[in-house]
Amino acid sequence: MFEVRKYTQNLATEWDQFVEHSKQGTFLFIRSYMDYHADRFQDCSLMVYRKGRLYALLPANRVDKVLYSHQGLTYGGLITNKQATAAEICDVFIKINEYLYQSGIQRVIYKPTPWIYHSYPAEEDLYAIINVCHAQLVNRDISSSIPFVWRMKFAESRKSGIRKASRAGVTVKESKDLAAFREILNNNLAHKYATRPVHSLEELELLHSRFPKSIRLFMAYNDKGVSIGGTLVYEMPQVVHTQYISASEEGKSVGALDLLFDYVINEVYANHQGFFDFGKSTEEEGRVLNAPLIFQKEGFGGRGVCYDCYEWET
Repeated sequence: MFEVRKYTQNLATEWDQFVEHSKQGTFLFIRSYMDYHADRFQDCSLMVYRKGRLYALLPANRVDKVLYSHQGLTYGGLITNKQATAAEICDVFIKINEYLYQSGIQRVIYKPTPWIYHSYPAEEDLYAIINVCHAQLVNRDISSSIPFVWRMKFAESRKSGIRKASRAGVTVKESKDLAAFREILNNNLAHKYATRPVHSLEELELLHSRFPKSIRLFMAYNDKGVSIGGTLVYEMPQVVHTQYISASEEGKSVGALDLLFDYVINEVYANHQGFFDFGKSTEEEGRVLNAPLIFQKEGFGGRGVCYDCYEWET
């Protein structure tokens, strides 16, 4: 009933059109986003057909004998439409495993799309990978999310920061100055973790040029107009996700991010019907909780949504 084929560039239009009408589709799965770092990964994305018609997608890359869904994305997993049923998805994974085994793949690392990103219930894959693939949960990260229609009041610690920023003359607005934001971000990561952002400035500018309505930057400025903090958000139908958050030492001292998120959550996205997702607050593949970071996010009303990772042998 099902046929599995490897994605090739000439199928990009068919791939993208399916993503647009899928239950889990976000612009992260559009090929012009996925392929911006194609030089870093050996793409091994799969397309599943039923009677000649596209039925499902699996964004993936290959490293030796391991298939990852996809290392260049925060989440992925099987992408389907509303017509997909539990029994059929079980059959799909049987076919995928057969295809992978014949291709020399021995192990699969699978990161399903968290439920808040679904436009319609879509956890048939979670049932199938446990009962068909005998997958094991190997990593669990935790993010903090706010349902816009039921958002909580900010904690007093965050309200205090808002008042402090207002007294200091901090202002917040949307910006296109990715260079200024990345400099703040890079300085923070270099100082605290001796690392750097995943995206280079050139990559951020490229992605923003390709998805100007979906990738937005909000910045906080001191009373002299100098940028002191910001957040880069990925705007999707179901979720507004903070891809990066960072403030300078001055920004931290005056509560710039508190004022910024008050503006973004309660003004810019006040009428959004989905979720505001602050992203993960964990390190070392979920084993270490960054308590100060998640405390800040929970102060805005964010509560736990898990980002899981599964593994199985083909």
